[in-house]
Amino acid sequence: MTDADILAEFRAADALLDGHFILSSGLRSPRYLQCARVLMDPTRAARLVAALVAKLPPAARDVDAVVAPAMGGVIVGYEVARQLGTPSMFVERPAGTFELRRGFALPPGATVLLVEDVVTTGLSSREAIAAVTAAGGEVVHAAALVDRSDGTADVGVPLTALLRLAVPTYAADALPPDLAAIPAVKPGSRAA
Repeated sequence: MTDADILAEFRAADALLDGHFILSSGLRSPRYLQCARVLMDPTRAARLVAALVAKLPPAARDVDAVVAPAMGGVIVGYEVARQLGTPSMFVERPAGTFELRRGFALPPGATVLLVEDVVTTGLSSREAIAAVTAAGGEVVHAAALVDRSDGTADVGVPLTALLRLAVPTYAADALPPDLAAIPAVKPGSRAA
């Protein structure tokens, strides 16, 4: 699957948006990838995830569990785990910090593949990795459908992305005039 094919999947799902967006990191961007829309078609989700899994190095495929941060990574994480034949779990923030809940548990030393929908700065991934570590697991690799940092985000472990994009981001007080002229919207699930 080429980058053009992947972008075509996002466009077909009306998941590639242009405007003024407040990202979960708090940064602003003129482009947003609404992975929930691209993943709402199970056939499309399976196709995209199969392409992502095919890019993973062998050590990232041979893990004890797949863990994803809620909310955005849950569907991608589940589908990666399904295709790998591995348990799927997610971390969530009931009190502002990621943790395993709902009876999810990792055996001490369990190897984990962390899966995200979109990575921008790597902050959510690093926070999720900290939760996995606190639960006794070891994240050996991370994967995402989209790395919108074009490879510059630091998630703390090696990262494989299906698609790498260079999408500019800006601090709220450093917007270019054309972006500042557009009302900002917050399409994600995490408060900025």
